[in-house]
Amino acid sequence: MNPFVFGRGLRSAGDPYMLVIGMTGVRMGDRFAQIGCADGGRLAAIAGKVGLSGSASAIVPDESSASRARKGAAQAGVLVDVGIAPPTKLPMDDGALDVVVVDETGGLIGKLSEPDRAAAVREIARVLRPGGRVVFVSAAPRSGLSSLLSRASSAPPFAAGPPLAAGGFKSVRTLAEREGLVFVEGVKPR
Repeated sequence: MNPFVFGRGLRSAGDPYMLVIGMTGVRMGDRFAQIGCADGGRLAAIAGKVGLSGSASAIVPDESSASRARKGAAQAGVLVDVGIAPPTKLPMDDGALDVVVVDETGGLIGKLSEPDRAAAVREIARVLRPGGRVVFVSAAPRSGLSSLLSRASSAPPFAAGPPLAAGGFKSVRTLAEREGLVFVEGVKPR
């Protein structure tokens, strides 16, 4: 079977989450948490990379997101601890995590007020170990013909870079904008 599918760029036909796994960089043994869950399969694909020596958690704002996270983990056969809490008050110890992935494709952080966005970034910094990474996965802005034909709201996607830099994260950069997603990374100073 041809690994390249017309209209999907370089995404493998067998693994729709290959790009997100590569961009987040989660590895065996990592202590990983995802904030928000718009796609349970995406969460499970990333969580599966920590193996038995790591840990995977999902912190979601409501029961419907928790249900998506649990269903995705169960279908993939991975262990994910799912908790319900606002992104401004993460139920984790200081420095407990190596990697935090924020699933912003559902607008979780972007819909918050400016002070709550800053509080969410402070919480992410608090739960990351020094040298730990945060990766925001956001929907890319629509362009071209699809933006003209879309009946969806034309609200711009949340730009994670400025709040991360303002929150003290270093090496804040856009890793990629592909397949309708934008990946922005920041590193907590050592």
